[in-house]
Amino acid sequence: MAQITAIVLAAGQGTRMKSARAKVLFELCGRSMVSHVLEATFAAGVSNAVVVVGHQADSVRAALGAYEGRVRTALQAEQKGTGHAVVCALDELPADSEIALVLCGDTPLLRGEDLAKLIAGLSAHPEAQLSMLTCHVEDPTGYGRIVRNAEGAITAIVEHRDADEAVRAIREINPAMYAVRVPFLKAALSALKPNNAQGEYYFTDVVAIAAKERGVVGVTSSDPTSLGGINDRVQLEVAERELYQRIADRFRREGVSVRGSARIDASVRIEPEAVIEDAVVLRGLTTVGAGAMIDVGSVLTNVSVAAGAKLKPYTVATQSTIGERAEIGPFSHLRPDSVIGEMAHVGNFVETKKTTLHKGAKANHLAYLGDGEIGEGANVGAGTIFCNYDGFKKHKTDIGKGAFIGSDSQLVAPIRIGDNAYVATGTTVTRDVPDGALAISRVKQENKEGYAERLKARLKSRT
Repeated sequence: MAQITAIVLAAGQGTRMKSARAKVLFELCGRSMVSHVLEATFAAGVSNAVVVVGHQADSVRAALGAYEGRVRTALQAEQKGTGHAVVCALDELPADSEIALVLCGDTPLLRGEDLAKLIAGLSAHPEAQLSMLTCHVEDPTGYGRIVRNAEGAITAIVEHRDADEAVRAIREINPAMYAVRVPFLKAALSALKPNNAQGEYYFTDVVAIAAKERGVVGVTSSDPTSLGGINDRVQLEVAERELYQRIADRFRREGVSVRGSARIDASVRIEPEAVIEDAVVLRGLTTVGAGAMIDVGSVLTNVSVAAGAKLKPYTVATQSTIGERAEIGPFSHLRPDSVIGEMAHVGNFVETKKTTLHKGAKANHLAYLGDGEIGEGANVGAGTIFCNYDGFKKHKTDIGKGAFIGSDSQLVAPIRIGDNAYVATGTTVTRDVPDGALAISRVKQENKEGYAERLKARLKSRT
């Protein structure tokens, strides 16, 4: 197979996005536009790419860090058109590159199979120097039009702003995706002239040169949706909805039940037999094990959910680990570095942070558990607070196996509650509790007979 390198044009600002941020850095399904294009490129079998950067070049380079070793960048310091952008990439092409894919960085719906067809179209015609994707749309406004001769061969691409009325009536458009033989590409680029209304070097003129020499292979796509570029935030939203639908359908085909309006990022992994309910949001590097249940309204960011775990409605978790058959929620909040062990329970209105609950441990109601270690089988009652912060440093609470923490207790860290120890309801614990001991600290209760009526009367007289 010929050595293929992708050239991805990502130097523009995208003024219609109404943002100082480079357009290709806008995210869809947790991944930047340009990253979606690169993923499609690699899915087509291309091993490396050159991304042409310009506006916010350093930020775009930083966003490509995950592709180190596979992606190089080339700087287009001054934007003089698409042809000029490709010229800027030439010095970064590997010496053994035989074919270059020329793509735009703002086409996040691009599919790997479209690019595979584009490459195959050029490979099947050794006499041709260039293949290109085309498609037919109802409204071609803004796109370059495909001009063909009487025999149906492509002769040129005319940009919308340079087209007359006859050309603007053409509905076959150029999505700006090409496969070009590298020796021809270099020669053709050197012949470009800025003969257009914008005074720019158009890559589309390379198509006209190829047509005059040995012909152009047109590869028509039946799915114009996958080839469209993003120019504003309306189109961004439409494209993201399409991507979320694709992701959900892929998981459904793999044996996952995805219901309603669940939003699953492109980087998420889910095993068969899991259930993802309506209005769930799964972000980042979240993984969901076989048979796990993520119920309505839960939001998980970089969370590992093991097989058989059950997350009840409106669980929010970030950078946390949930063990097999654990139960979380409803209305639980797992902050970063929470580890919920096998068959452990974290219930409604419980917040954890940097805390581990070992196998079978439970905190079912209204608690804050920060910087803690909760032993196997321990029970933390409602209203319990780990007092972990003294205003300067965080301190650890360590609860032993089988310990019982009564409701409305305050554990002032650093503190250790021993194995099978018992903390009585309403206790403020300031000293370690030995294994098997009872800790209790309460003000002595006093009952004043008949006092309630006298108290009510006195309070009423003040109103």
